[in-house]
Amino acid sequence: MDCRVKPGNDEVADVFAQNRAVGRIALSVQQHAGATRRARLFEEGPLRLRCPNSSAGALEAVIINTAGGIVGGDSLHIDLSAHEGAHVTVTTAAAEKVYRSLDSDAAVDIKLKVGSGAVVAWLPQETILFDQARLQRTIDMDVAGDAQLVFAEAVVFGRSGRGEQVALGRLFDRWRLHCAGRLLHAEALRFDGAIAAKLAQRAVTYGKIAVATVLIFPGDEQIAEAMRRQTFCGEVGVSAWKGMALARLCAPDGAALKRDLARVIHCLQRVSIPRLWSN
Repeated sequence: MDCRVKPGNDEVADVFAQNRAVGRIALSVQQHAGATRRARLFEEGPLRLRCPNSSAGALEAVIINTAGGIVGGDSLHIDLSAHEGAHVTVTTAAAEKVYRSLDSDAAVDIKLKVGSGAVVAWLPQETILFDQARLQRTIDMDVAGDAQLVFAEAVVFGRSGRGEQVALGRLFDRWRLHCAGRLLHAEALRFDGAIAAKLAQRAVTYGKIAVATVLIFPGDEQIAEAMRRQTFCGEVGVSAWKGMALARLCAPDGAALKRDLARVIHCLQRVSIPRLWSN
């Protein structure tokens, strides 16, 4: 007879909640003597931020997740403000991995505020979803009318080099771009349930597992045409309207997607590929 007391569902839930990561970064940057410097930095939980090239005119900020990945129940918040005339490129130290979740979603909340004359390039390395991963991400961008923003996010469904497939899972991605208080762009992406089966459909990705979106403000037909002239490994579509440009990328794997992203970014002025992308 087993006389040991077994934990109830509530106790298991409490233990699970206590082991979830809650992280936050709040960074504000400003221009000083012709160079961009950190004005304020707040770090909490597993998230850290380092600026390896603080002597250069444009600041490169590198986000590090010391937890080594994201799991269901984690909650991460990133808040970036670029003051007047500042120039910053934000990337990540490595690809972010979202692991299998038993029930709850992982939540990522990103807020960007780009002041007058500021330049912000949001260029993290790809997010890799594992089978049965659950991720809910909200992205809110607020830009001044004379600011410049390049915002790129890439998602890879499984590590194809290891024969992995995301058969099941959940991804909800919501973007909002405001300019001078006016909603300029809104979109949402949702995969829920049989992800691999949906990706296999011709109208979705036709079996390709790596996708990305690049939002460029300001953007025009000239930028879009420069991108269309490039030679890509996968498929790339570019549109320009309402003073912005949007590129959609789809590739067979993460390596091909990254090469295509680099070609898209090379078409832009005042923005360069982060050095960590080549590591």
